[in-house]
Amino acid sequence: MQCAAHPTVETELACSRCGKAICPRCMVQTPVGARCRECANVRRIPTYNVAGDVMAKGIGAALGGAAALGVAWWMFNPLTYIFFGVLMGLAVGYALGELVSMATNRRAGPPLQALAVAGVAIAYALRLALLFLLSGWEFDELQRDLGGLIAVVLGAFIAAGRLR
Repeated sequence: MQCAAHPTVETELACSRCGKAICPRCMVQTPVGARCRECANVRRIPTYNVAGDVMAKGIGAALGGAAALGVAWWMFNPLTYIFFGVLMGLAVGYALGELVSMATNRRAGPPLQALAVAGVAIAYALRLALLFLLSGWEFDELQRDLGGLIAVVLGAFIAAGRLR
């Protein structure tokens, strides 16, 4: 017999509930046997279901955390120390990932990962804005901030990893 979803695949498997022919790619193993996707009732894991109110809490946490951490990053990170700048970026990424996770009741998933990564980028942008406005920084001095750019990339990976 041929698979119902893949007519070119020959199979001997059938759904244990409805009897529809399924191939190994279509099969979902359940405690009562192999079933097709419809009968197995495959759903997303609840931690990945992000409702509107949960997303609003995540946005608030990302923006508030980015503002506070951006100011802290500006205050405690002199540009001459690349190592400490990278460590600060890692700390910002970890903190933003945790803030978004706690605000959304430990939910996870790609939308919340994007919020945390955006929070890291906003914190870095706020840090740069404060350096330009309050520290008398010139635009050509941006090339000295290699540690900050590395920190943003590493912080984004850490923030996304906290919400995986």
